[in-house]
Amino acid sequence: MTGREIFGTTLAGETVERVTLVGGGLTARIITFGAAIQDLRLAGHQAPLVLGFERFEDYEQHSPYFGASPGRCANRIAHGRFTIDGMDYQLELNERGTTHLHGGSTGTARMNWTITDLGHDHVTMEVTDPDGRAGYPGNCTIRATYALKDDGVLSVVYESRTDRATPVNVCQHAYFNLDGRDDILGHDLMIAADHYLPVDRDLIPTGELRPVAGTPFDFREMAPVRHPVDGKQVPYDHNFCLAAERGPKQSVALARSINSGVTMEVRTTEPGVQFYAGVYLDVPVPGLDGRTYGPFAGFCLETQVWPDAINHADFPEAVLRPGEVLRQETDYVFSKS
Repeated sequence: MTGREIFGTTLAGETVERVTLVGGGLTARIITFGAAIQDLRLAGHQAPLVLGFERFEDYEQHSPYFGASPGRCANRIAHGRFTIDGMDYQLELNERGTTHLHGGSTGTARMNWTITDLGHDHVTMEVTDPDGRAGYPGNCTIRATYALKDDGVLSVVYESRTDRATPVNVCQHAYFNLDGRDDILGHDLMIAADHYLPVDRDLIPTGELRPVAGTPFDFREMAPVRHPVDGKQVPYDHNFCLAAERGPKQSVALARSINSGVTMEVRTTEPGVQFYAGVYLDVPVPGLDGRTYGPFAGFCLETQVWPDAINHADFPEAVLRPGEVLRQETDYVFSKS
């Protein structure tokens, strides 16, 4: 039986639905607000694999993009400015008044999506980001499909279309925790990237592609997330450069907890992955199962185009044009030893 229920009501009076998917040893709960993964469980492992809330109200008031689908352009755009075909655009500066982040304060992560297809192990939701919202040109329609497949696979596919040239980059912003402990610093991580993007004080890439070799960013082989420098944990919130452009889906990352025996592999078509270790988390209300979410309570592996790519000619392409379909595919594959 397919689970579909009312999860809450937005401040604007919209009904938020929640669906429950089962398959491949996983149980996922997805809500229409932000097309967000609200809960994810693996058979044989008691704790939730993601950070989330039991109550809908907490998503509107306190969520730092828990499980959401930020867009139309995820990650950061420097000064909210870009130029396409000789025309200049200014976006909302929703991060400290200096940068544009995750599509703005009313982006797709905070819109109520519509369910267009639902089965026991999959759901498709759709939303249209209207022309002019937050300064973006064109109407952009985004479709998100979540599917649970054999062998612990959570498949996430985003398909985007537009009627005007515009930056488009959607990502899945789940915060993972593979053992249920208070922080994820006991996890190990591998990222198949030889370079990462250094950032300035506003977390905007400087434009340099820096080799990971000899730095705390070298995750080419499994390494601990815990990496103190001068007594402080490295505040990972950086893009790792997987490829120069989108391509066939490939394995790009592996995370594991030796405490629980749970492993998560990431396979994607995307040219970059933003590793965010949750350094800024400080959630004032309880999360799933009454858990407390403080710094490093969960980590993100956001597969996407590189941040601020729209302003760097040598970064992967970030513009979607009319008649094109942008398809972004990522698999999160869970297992327990």
